[in-house]
Amino acid sequence: MTMLKVHALNAFYGRAQILFDVGFEVGRGEVVALMGRNGAGKSTTMKAVMGLLPRISGAVSFMGEDIAGMAPHRIARRGLGYVPEDRRVFGDLTVMENLDTGRQPPRENAPSWTPDKLFRVFPNLAEMRNRRASRMSGGEQQMLTVSRTLMGNPRLVLLDEPSEGVAPVIVEQMADMILELKREGLAILLSEQNLHFAELVSDRVYVLEKGQIRHEGAMNAFASDDAARREFLGV
Repeated sequence: MTMLKVHALNAFYGRAQILFDVGFEVGRGEVVALMGRNGAGKSTTMKAVMGLLPRISGAVSFMGEDIAGMAPHRIARRGLGYVPEDRRVFGDLTVMENLDTGRQPPRENAPSWTPDKLFRVFPNLAEMRNRRASRMSGGEQQMLTVSRTLMGNPRLVLLDEPSEGVAPVIVEQMADMILELKREGLAILLSEQNLHFAELVSDRVYVLEKGQIRHEGAMNAFASDDAARREFLGV
């Protein structure tokens, strides 16, 4: 079942067009990677889907409902979670208090999350449940941001650059976490530059270049295609 479908998406910052007829799909329980170099349009795509850009055109459908132009809070209430790359935690609040800010009721056809269940996925957080977020490392804050989003019991999560700037041990935990979410039936759209990380967790890939989809297909096929990797990622 297709959960998120984007067709002919165009997005603008002021008068500058950033995305050009972008289209992709994410199915139930599927991890889809959105890859590309810095500035390719990955974060812009996620913000456009989430209703965070003032000017877009095209079709964005979530669970069969047109959400293009809808306010971000209304999109979130429909079960679309978003984890931005800049880790917007509440620094003065503890881990538990941050989790409480994201709490929403259980949702039909979506995994249900509690702090105890999240602490099993992220043991590091369990050890600092009463610590203020401002006293956590960047990687720990990333875990907290993901966990707070999951407290909303989303059906699909947009994960923007989860491995960016975090220690390798945290990257490994992030990969384990994504695979666990997949087993739970959660769908994930993952924006990522780290090919190894994306290959570990993703079923399919779409590659952006200068705001356009230039490649799509199975993740394992892309990862083993030396020419495509060099052309689109420079690796």
